[in-house]
Amino acid sequence: MRRFLLIACLWALAMPLAAQGRLEQGQISAPFVLGKVETIPSAILKEQRLLNVYLPPGYSPDSAARYPVIYLLDGSADEDFIHVVGLVQFFNFPWINQFPPSIVVGIANTSRKRDFTSPVANLDFLEPLGFPKRGFEQAGGSEKFIAFIEKEVQPFVEKSYKVNYSKTIIGQSLGGLLTTEILLKKPSLFDTYLILSPSLWWNKQALLRQAPALLQQQNKNNIKVYIGVGKEGKMMISDAEGLAQAIKKYRGASAQVVYDYLPNENHATMTHQAIYNAFKRLYPAK
Repeated sequence: MRRFLLIACLWALAMPLAAQGRLEQGQISAPFVLGKVETIPSAILKEQRLLNVYLPPGYSPDSAARYPVIYLLDGSADEDFIHVVGLVQFFNFPWINQFPPSIVVGIANTSRKRDFTSPVANLDFLEPLGFPKRGFEQAGGSEKFIAFIEKEVQPFVEKSYKVNYSKTIIGQSLGGLLTTEILLKKPSLFDTYLILSPSLWWNKQALLRQAPALLQQQNKNNIKVYIGVGKEGKMMISDAEGLAQAIKKYRGASAQVVYDYLPNENHATMTHQAIYNAFKRLYPAK
């Protein structure tokens, strides 16, 4: 099944790209183009940030059509951008037609440990969990990074591309931690949240402990939430399940929540399969 899925995704990427890059007479080669690369200056982060942008087949700035946007953390070309675009395109094939044509915006990293984590008094909690402190010295920048998404990335995308009201965010591991923080503290930024293997152990599970109070304070705008976790140890599994239960309890009917345990996947392998499952569960076949 997994081999078939990989072949299908590669086929999904290759067919329209081959059509775009058909060789003209006498031409030996042509570019293989998957998307656009945008660089935006961030006043909030005080650095240049790179966005990888995939546009669906038929996209035209002159068309009246507008598209949902999927914002992908860990969105570099050598991270998750290419295989997530493959899944989006796969589910949008006419003979599948389960997922709407969508723009994908991959936010490339410069310092994910800084950007995806909230501040902590000290890093002593890391060592009992088996994580070295080294590399986390600059941790604690999540508030700025969320502001960057809200005030710089989203406005840039909305100004530059034909988008509609639908906004999804996908984050895995520390990216899942940040996605959870956005859901709890800025829920109106997105209407669909894909939270994969969230590192809720950060700061002694502080965010998970804050979840009930934060969820109760929220306006009850309708949201979809997929929470996936693989065979990653008792703490990771119980934290992910606890987050799902809290959202169901305190958001009630305003939140469609899917909790998905993937026993055949681990922390390194679960992302692709989890996103595949999320698209199927959150967007049932028509």
